[in-house]
Amino acid sequence: MGHLNNQYMGLYTDFYELTMAQGYFECGKKDQQVTFDYYFRTNPYKSGFTVFAGLYDFLELLQDFQYSDDDLLFLQDQGVDAKFTDYLKNFHFGGTIHSVNEGEIVFPNEPLLRVEGNIIECQLIESLLLNILNFESLIATKAYRIKLAAEKKIFADFGLRRAQGLGALHASRAACIGGASSTSNVLAGKLFNIPISGTMAHSWIQSFDNELEAFRAYAKTHPKNTILLVDTYDTLKSGVPNAITVAKEMEQNGERLIGIRLDSGDLAYLSKKARKMLDNAGFEKVQIIASNQLNEYVIKTLLKDQNASIDAFGVGTELITGKDNAALDGVYKLAEIDGEPKMKFSENIEKVTLPGKKKVVRYLDEEGKFYRDGILLDNEDPMAVETLYHPVYPEKNTGIKGLQSESLFSKVYEKGKILIDKKTPPEIHAYLETRAALLPDEHKRFISPHIYKVGTSDQLLNARNTLTNKIKRYTS
Repeated sequence: MGHLNNQYMGLYTDFYELTMAQGYFECGKKDQQVTFDYYFRTNPYKSGFTVFAGLYDFLELLQDFQYSDDDLLFLQDQGVDAKFTDYLKNFHFGGTIHSVNEGEIVFPNEPLLRVEGNIIECQLIESLLLNILNFESLIATKAYRIKLAAEKKIFADFGLRRAQGLGALHASRAACIGGASSTSNVLAGKLFNIPISGTMAHSWIQSFDNELEAFRAYAKTHPKNTILLVDTYDTLKSGVPNAITVAKEMEQNGERLIGIRLDSGDLAYLSKKARKMLDNAGFEKVQIIASNQLNEYVIKTLLKDQNASIDAFGVGTELITGKDNAALDGVYKLAEIDGEPKMKFSENIEKVTLPGKKKVVRYLDEEGKFYRDGILLDNEDPMAVETLYHPVYPEKNTGIKGLQSESLFSKVYEKGKILIDKKTPPEIHAYLETRAALLPDEHKRFISPHIYKVGTSDQLLNARNTLTNKIKRYTS
């Protein structure tokens, strides 16, 4: 996105990142080299997978993560020491980031980004990283679930008016990564090269003396893309008959009615009745588009259980807000300082982190489908790993000897430069589709999806156990 109102992004952080950074500076730690991991703990929506999104937005904003003179004066007013603000004058993130590809299918507790650099720069970017990646991954996952429910039917993002402020911009991008064919959000369309779409609201029709006059006026002003909203007064007695009248008039003028939109009532019943009326009038190609509080479950039941005659969907509130999950629980954890492994220890073993510099390797079954993901130490040979262990219950393990594997990490940022090409959301979605095709169907179902297994190598497990014992001795 570049600058936000031509401002640097250094203040786009939680204050405790700055208080810690000042502490590192004053304690003489500013040159310590560290590694942080980004991962999430639970798939949203009780899903069997998550779609990773937001990477390029984060990297672009990271290039702008600097401080203006005015920013530094503001920090001094907040009690930040002048010596530290002087250090921040020429600040930029000069570290290295490895990441999985944007649009990748990913799973809980596996690192998705590995951030390396000095301790101050890696600490300061934490909030920005979590803010962008957590949110876009949440929305992209919701969108892809809608895509799975809609199958070959298309759907558009109609959510701008219900979104959380300017978060709508990143949400629209993420929605298209997940599978939305277009967005109503015009600014997002310009910023991210997303197709835009939109028809009319009820207020258009109400502004005319009658519905037929409103339809005629819209068809005259938009003859190449006329979609008529037919439920302002009475869908079957007024809206659809008037749309048919306009469709006939357009046909006489060499134009064609593209579709009608249903935005209230029993969508299955009304769509089937409307379809019959349109077909009987000779307008078999006029599409029926449905909107109004849709989500993946409603769309699935409309198409699968009720055989609704709907060709496309407009999805708003539940897509753009990520309902019913308010946030993805992504975290950013320290894993190494100056080559020495570090971990967060907890009596709750699920919250014990994995130490050291790591990578993620995906192992494929005999058919080339996703089988297991392995978290390995960075210097391990994936082909030499024969068993993956459950990170919490190592007695649960899987043999992967001889299986084909692929590394999910690549270097995406180094010394202030983005190392990957910028892709449009539709291009990222195309990549998502190729990856999702390799995910077995049992992980895609909405009800009680099969849990995809993510395990650790023996070397990583031993490293964690060794460090755990060391921590216990130190704290006892």
